[in-house]
Amino acid sequence: MDVYYFDNAASSWPKPPGVAEAMVEAVAAYGANPGRGSHRMAVEASKSMFRTRKKLATLFGIRNPNDIVFALNTTMALNTAILGFVKPGDHVVCTAVEHNSVRRPLEWLKSEKGVRVTYVNLSEDGSLDPMDVKRALEPSTRLIVANHSSNLLGSILPIEELGVIAKAHGAALLVDAAQTAGVLEIDVARMGIDMLAFPGHKALYGPQGTGGLYISPELEVDPIIVGGTGSQSEAIGQPTVRPDRYESGTQNGPGIAGLGAGLDFVLHETPANIHTKEWTLTQRLMEGLHRLGGVRVLGPSVGMQRTGIVSFVTDDIDSAELSFILDQHFRIAVRAGYHCTPLAHRTAGTEATGAVRASVGAFSTTEHVEYFLESMKQILQSYRNKG
Repeated sequence: MDVYYFDNAASSWPKPPGVAEAMVEAVAAYGANPGRGSHRMAVEASKSMFRTRKKLATLFGIRNPNDIVFALNTTMALNTAILGFVKPGDHVVCTAVEHNSVRRPLEWLKSEKGVRVTYVNLSEDGSLDPMDVKRALEPSTRLIVANHSSNLLGSILPIEELGVIAKAHGAALLVDAAQTAGVLEIDVARMGIDMLAFPGHKALYGPQGTGGLYISPELEVDPIIVGGTGSQSEAIGQPTVRPDRYESGTQNGPGIAGLGAGLDFVLHETPANIHTKEWTLTQRLMEGLHRLGGVRVLGPSVGMQRTGIVSFVTDDIDSAELSFILDQHFRIAVRAGYHCTPLAHRTAGTEATGAVRASVGAFSTTEHVEYFLESMKQILQSYRNKG
């Protein structure tokens, strides 16, 4: 497809060579139910899933791959963590840049289960003072929730410091790694992460319909979906063993095989190298947007650390209209609007306008960025000439 793709924060594209092939092989060669039989095809399907689990464990510094639970996406993983762990009467602390996948389960717990929630404010550029989180803690605080990087601002939160704060208080730390899994180095033990929710279809370069949740072996989390697991079928209750306890129903075998191939790419390239490339491109993009004038770039300023997300608003044109023109006239894919994070837009002061989000990935190039900037220049000049 002849397109300049700047929507990697939603789903990465293109995928590395091998992802589609792994999915086709899973369907054509061993498309049986994993964990549901002892015949060769079922066994090979189970082995494929475990190979992917082991790669995830390697990437995230997880000792036991069975502490990783597959999910359809980060949203499902976050719901499992939040709804399965927080109890009536608990207090939860989270940041004011969280995605609706965190905010909505918390607000539901607030209204239905008597859970209290404190949202900790950040600076306009998305930076967080860990001491503000510490000051928000109460005796009944059971969980701290933070995204590793804002999906609007690209700011990177001090997860390791939050881990220290959580441990000292006796609370658990849940991290939303939707924008960082595969881009930033993550070690759950070193960073004090008790639960890590991640997508397969973003910077892990797998297909949509994949993702997962790491749950510390020291944590007890109730499953939010129960049913057939292929194990302990004679028992009335849900199995207690991991990962079966959290993986009721037939899993997305072909998708998980594709995720395994995406992980091969990430482990070979390394998150550090991918992040360096993305950061270099975002700096070039930010500097070019500033030179156009009348453009406000959200998040950390030029030269500061951030993920590959550059969101912005202009004085001349509505964000939704600008996104439409970029797509229809210049074949540039971006995302405009509120990005499922009204909290972050409130933090950034763009609650009334939304923003355009351009996000790079491992396959983005300098040429793509230059084309984007030239297209923006033409659009803005056209609108300014009309005025």
